[in-house]
Amino acid sequence: MKNYLFTSESITEGHPDKICDQIADSILDAALAQDANSKMAVECTIKDDFVLIYGEANTNAVIDYEAIALDVIKEIGYTEEYHVTVKVNKQSNEINHAVVHEGDSIGAGDQGLMFGYACDDTKNYMPAAIDYAHQLAKRLSDVRRANPILKPDGKTQVSVEYENDKVKRIDTVVVSTQHTKNASQEEIADLVMKEVILKVLDPKLLDANTKYFINPSGSFVVGGSFGDSGTTGRKIVVDTYGGMGRIGGGCFSSKDPSKVDRSAAYYCRYAAKNIVAHGLARRCEIQVAYAIGKAKPVSIMVDTFGTGIKSDEELLEIINKNFNFEVANIIRELDLCRPIYKQTACYGHFGRNEFTWEKIKEIQL
Repeated sequence: MKNYLFTSESITEGHPDKICDQIADSILDAALAQDANSKMAVECTIKDDFVLIYGEANTNAVIDYEAIALDVIKEIGYTEEYHVTVKVNKQSNEINHAVVHEGDSIGAGDQGLMFGYACDDTKNYMPAAIDYAHQLAKRLSDVRRANPILKPDGKTQVSVEYENDKVKRIDTVVVSTQHTKNASQEEIADLVMKEVILKVLDPKLLDANTKYFINPSGSFVVGGSFGDSGTTGRKIVVDTYGGMGRIGGGCFSSKDPSKVDRSAAYYCRYAAKNIVAHGLARRCEIQVAYAIGKAKPVSIMVDTFGTGIKSDEELLEIINKNFNFEVANIIRELDLCRPIYKQTACYGHFGRNEFTWEKIKEIQL
């Protein structure tokens, strides 16, 4: 048991990295909507008015990559004229033959390791700091759509104080938001405090010593791809557990569910959340690893950080009894061959009840 501060950040849909994640996952959704067996790894990079779409695709779908990218950018709220270059090839036959097996078997789309994490900080079994940061980022995006002085790019950050490993209070809140040139910092600070921070955060966790930093750098007029470059998959800590849980070696966005970087990470979260939700531990982290082309994982590990009511070895037996980490089962059980991925691209892939990997199921002990 210990006392400490822990900080996590989130970003809005207008951040350049998130523009790219949304474009990549919109392309994946377009492929899966037409061909559920699509094998996709099409990514995006953006800088200023230049958009590059590149990667590998093996699909029967007809995809207008340029139109998808421009529609996403417009939907986010950017009005500049963008130019799109596309460089997409067919997936390597060697990879495709390793992944697609006869019958119901599917091999892992790559080697690698993935983690899933859950804890009892919050009602959705997410670490408190990342959960609050996501809520602030989502609220900031909602508020700016109704307030023209705010623009799409933004970041949030929350520092949570723990006492005896339990959430005690919120120590620091940071919100940075792009805005129009004629908006004053006082006007922005007042709007963000009243309509974002105080609308989201539990007042019981705020006190006279909580610190607030709203646009601490001052003016933030130039944003999005004109303020910074963006690339798919560059915010994997934001996408997962805000640094509280470990992360694997690959990102999620752009990848179809045969890529275990994505699907197995979802399944690890599914298993870890169920361990915590059933009161078997206060914190649970699961690691799984695969070899390319092999259906079953080469290893599974569970760590409850001393919070389990059973030993980690006993909990691993329970996990193996209730969860099947074979690639084909993950895809089938979580129903992953559907166009559901654009909605994952912002505000975290976990802790949101609309996703199948967040459901709590009955388990056998």
